[in-house]
Amino acid sequence: MTRLRAVWAQGRSALNGWCAIGNPFVAEIMAAQGFDSLTIDMQHGALDYSDLLPMLQAMRASGATLLARVPWLDPAHVMKALDAGAEGVICPMVNTPEDAARLVSYLRYPPQGVRSFGPTRAVFALGADYAERANAEVLAFAMIETAEALANLDAIVATPGLDGIYVGPADLSLSVSEGRLPFGMDREEPEMIGHLQKIAAACQARGIVAGLHCGTPDYAHRAIGWGFRMVTVGGDTRFLSSAAAAAVAGFRNLTGAAGGRSPHGY
Repeated sequence: MTRLRAVWAQGRSALNGWCAIGNPFVAEIMAAQGFDSLTIDMQHGALDYSDLLPMLQAMRASGATLLARVPWLDPAHVMKALDAGAEGVICPMVNTPEDAARLVSYLRYPPQGVRSFGPTRAVFALGADYAERANAEVLAFAMIETAEALANLDAIVATPGLDGIYVGPADLSLSVSEGRLPFGMDREEPEMIGHLQKIAAACQARGIVAGLHCGTPDYAHRAIGWGFRMVTVGGDTRFLSSAAAAAVAGFRNLTGAAGGRSPHGY
C-alpha cells in the first residue's frame, strides 16, 4: 500500500509537496522533508520527461507516494509518466465526465482501461508484480479548475475508477469570475470558499479524495476542516525564493544599508 493510501485508511489528511524545478538533487531535498506525497509538475514546471525519470529515481528512497501532473489529458503523457514509475497522475482541465472517464481509462490496463503495457522502469521501482497491482493502486486525480468543470461536478466525481479531485484555485477563480478575481491561491472570497466547500462535499459523498493546492500551512489546515484530504503547501520554487528573500532581507536589516557594506571595507 502506498503512503497516501495508508494515510487515508487511517482517517488522516495527506501533505503533498510540489516539484517544479527539473533537477534530481532539488527533488531529493524535497523528498527528505517528510511529505506524504510529492508531485512532479510536467505542466507548468521547468522540466520534461528527461527530468521526470531521474527525479523519480532520486525520490524513491523517501517512501513518499510519487505523483506526476501531466501536461494535458493525453494518453501518451499519462502512460509515459506511469511507465517511468509515477504512482499516480494529476490531470489538468478535466471539464466533463467524458474527460474524467478518458483519464481513468489511460491509467488502467485492459479490461478496465486502455493503458498499453510496457512499465519500463515501474516494474523495477515498484515491484515485479507491478502489472498485477497497478490497476488497483495507481491513483487518478482529475483537476477541477473551470466553471464548466464546476457545473459538471456531480457527474465528474461519479466517474468509476476516479480516485480524487485536485483543485487548481487560481484557474478556478479566474474562470468562475470571468476574470473579475485576481490570480492566486488561498482564496478568501466567500464565493470561492463556497465553491471549494462544495467540491470537498461532493468528493466526500462519493467516497473519493478532495485535494487542494495551497500557499500556506494555515490555509491548508482550514481546507482540511472543509473536507480536503490532500493539501499541497507551496513547492520547491516558492520555498527557494522565500528563504532566499528572507535571508537577504534579514541581512539588509542588520547592516542597515542597501549594499550591506562589509565592516572590513570589502
